[in-house]
Amino acid sequence: MKVAITGGTGFVGRNLATQLDPAETVIISRQTGVRIDDVEALTTALAGCDAVAHCAGINREIGDQTFERVHVDGTRAVIEAARRAGVKRIVMVSFLRARPDCGSGYHESKWAAEELVRRSGIDHTILKSGMIYGPGDHMVNHVTRAVRTCPLFATVGYHERLVRPIPIHDVVNVLVAALEGRIAEPTVSVMGAEEMTLGEAVRRIARVADAKPIFFPAPVWAIRALAQLTEWTMVVPLVAKAQARMLDEGVSEAAPFAPEPPSGIRPTRLFDDDHIRAALPDGRFTLNDLRITRWWVDRLRTPATS
Repeated sequence: MKVAITGGTGFVGRNLATQLDPAETVIISRQTGVRIDDVEALTTALAGCDAVAHCAGINREIGDQTFERVHVDGTRAVIEAARRAGVKRIVMVSFLRARPDCGSGYHESKWAAEELVRRSGIDHTILKSGMIYGPGDHMVNHVTRAVRTCPLFATVGYHERLVRPIPIHDVVNVLVAALEGRIAEPTVSVMGAEEMTLGEAVRRIARVADAKPIFFPAPVWAIRALAQLTEWTMVVPLVAKAQARMLDEGVSEAAPFAPEPPSGIRPTRLFDDDHIRAALPDGRFTLNDLRITRWWVDRLRTPATS
């Protein structure tokens, strides 16, 4: 089976690629020179493919990379290209709580993309995925570097939110099963095997990372302000505004409801020390993580012209 992966150099896409036959895998991303909204280029890339794993997505908007363009226009282009290329199956990675009319551009655009896939007429599976972690993620990676950098760590709100962290290996297993047509439901929820409070998840990460920060609750508005500040100042934000919304709601059940994958495909790995340790990054946050630092470095490397 020949598979194309949109967002193939991103976190989920590149992990999926490692589990597929390289000779039968097509990587689609900006790094490979194919824009997600370029129907002609996508059609060429999808030629001969049996299925598409649509993993492309963003958690913050930068310049012309908006939620509407990447999630909605990009999905529309992938569907049209798949139709032209004769692709038989689309598997889309969405977000657990993607839904309409909720006031979040991220959630609403992911839902709009889901609806496009549902109406495409192409056999499909939509994976509404929860909080995914693994080497190079935006969860364990950022929490670890944050607790190593600062002795204080703010948790979201004064009421504990529930999460079900899911290791990337389990997500990839579900993706492969969906690509192979082993999931009958057109939409499924993909969540970790263990439910806990967000605070407990952070404390487990801190313990494994040998850090002992002081935790304190912060109001939601303060976390959203922090998210805006880090989007402005950091190359990869400590927390994006969309992520602040996710953490405020909790990430432990689908909205709207969708069943979990069947037994044998459903994630089983616990959020334990071994799995957390496998995802730990080296070091902490430094000045190199600031956008202004990167700007100055790029400027110094660029020869002056007269």
